[in-house]
Amino acid sequence: MVMAEDRKLLEPFHKTVSGFVLLLVGLLLIAVAFSLVNQGVPFWTAAENCVTADWIGGSSSAVDAIFGTRPGARVSVMPEYCTEDPSAYQRLLGLLTDVPSLILLICGLLVLNRLLRSAARDGVYTEQVAARLRLLGWLLLIGSLVAEIAQAIGRAALLATLTKDVAFSPDTVVSTMTAPYLVMLTGLGLLTFARIMNVGAAMREDLEGTV
Repeated sequence: MVMAEDRKLLEPFHKTVSGFVLLLVGLLLIAVAFSLVNQGVPFWTAAENCVTADWIGGSSSAVDAIFGTRPGARVSVMPEYCTEDPSAYQRLLGLLTDVPSLILLICGLLVLNRLLRSAARDGVYTEQVAARLRLLGWLLLIGSLVAEIAQAIGRAALLATLTKDVAFSPDTVVSTMTAPYLVMLTGLGLLTFARIMNVGAAMREDLEGTV
């Protein structure tokens, strides 16, 4: 009875996640076929490999005049470096700026899908569900940080191939990073809920043992 109620509660979300996993797999297959036919990068990567160096922006009266600013206002310009004919190395760096987040998304959806399947089959308060919830938490906490660092390295390395004014260095990597605070906090929250699920699973076993 309890598992039937759990299955009913999880069903809408479970179906949504399963459908999204199938959709994502389909899009990836299309991306691979697209890249093979066109001898280029997959369609989830921009056609032009570009990097915006927002930490070296500036402004001038000429720029203000171009964009029609009102008195007392100014326009800040941030250079975006692009290549229209990227080399194989630049294509690889362009992929590195996007693919880690995509891999994290796929792994997260797969773990979440298995978690929901287990919860619908055996009930919510089980050690297996708690273990997979913990795995998802660590994946988001550590994986999001690793993915962002890898993408920042890709952006910094790509930028170094597009301009003489910026060299590839740890400072450039840090400048191109955007810390995934929300995803990391979500991971911490899931780790906390995993501990709560462990307590619930132990209580469930105790109740079943006394009945």
